[in-house]
Amino acid sequence: MKEETTEHVQIIVRSYSDMFERDIEEQLWAFVLDKENRLYQIDSIPFYTSLIASNDIVFADLDPKTKQLVYQKTVNYSGHSTVQVVLNDEAMAMDQIREIFSKMRCVSEVVNEDFFVLDIPEDVDYKQVKAELDRLEAEEEIEYAEPSLSDVHRKQTES
Repeated sequence: MKEETTEHVQIIVRSYSDMFERDIEEQLWAFVLDKENRLYQIDSIPFYTSLIASNDIVFADLDPKTKQLVYQKTVNYSGHSTVQVVLNDEAMAMDQIREIFSKMRCVSEVVNEDFFVLDIPEDVDYKQVKAELDRLEAEEEIEYAEPSLSDVHRKQTES
């Protein structure tokens, strides 16, 4: 694989959202890894798209009509996971909740005032993250979904 510069591009991902019960289109930032072979590394946390996570390597083609790159398939899974978190009405402040996960080395990005997404790196123990998510959900602070859970993280919670 030819290494390119740190050139950023946007890739359109089209998928069905269980959360919204409709087809969605999301733009994700990616680094160009190999322009000739159309390989890109995802450099953002997907808000709505499932089965794609930060650092995954994907294949994308240029749409002849729109001239935009469109996701076709994942070539190599990074081991990262994505978790969607929705705050309940009377929840503690979003910054407080995000800080809990930041201390576990999970980066998050705010989507709106009630919704953020977490990126869980491959080397983070998801069992601990999930325990905190479950605790906050049991206390009715949040609800969460795991649209992209890596095999590594899935195995950590199967015991």
